[in-house]
Amino acid sequence: MEQIIAKLLQDFEQGKMSRRQLIQSLAVTATAATVGATSAAAADSKGAKAIAVNHISYHVHDYTKVRDFYAGLFGMKVSEDDGSQCRLTFGNNILIPRNRPSGTPLVDHIAYTIADWDTDKNVRDWMDAEIKRRGVKLRPPVAPEPGVVRKHSEELTATIKKGAPGLHVIDPEGFIVQLGGKNQ
Repeated sequence: MEQIIAKLLQDFEQGKMSRRQLIQSLAVTATAATVGATSAAAADSKGAKAIAVNHISYHVHDYTKVRDFYAGLFGMKVSEDDGSQCRLTFGNNILIPRNRPSGTPLVDHIAYTIADWDTDKNVRDWMDAEIKRRGVKLRPPVAPEPGVVRKHSEELTATIKKGAPGLHVIDPEGFIVQLGGKNQ
């Protein structure tokens, strides 16, 4: 790509093409490169596609204060309030404040809805194989202690295949990301 652009600039500087021809040539070159990159990215991610942020898990000192703040100020709909956490729905998004009396409040994880997770077993199988291939670390849906991270294991594979609502992985920065279907 750099060589093509360098050649186009050289031709322009030597008067072999007009400014308009240079701009058109650069636009065509950029478009071709973008289409190639998009096709390569699409081919690389055949098995699963994130289609929405499903929910954000938010650990707080007092979920009732957070609940009342977001429901009152932003009109979020409160549901599934069990006395220690609730769901705050806004549009197709969910914020889940959960009591965490000690420590600093934090976003525990972000969950993404994966297309066809609930309806196509191949998506889960592809994700399982891709996680193994990339050496991605998994965290069980309920960790024995905060911050516990385990590598992929047959036990976790079995959990995925038994129909667990979601899968928790650790991203390159150590952040927990949940993957699953619409209801997770």
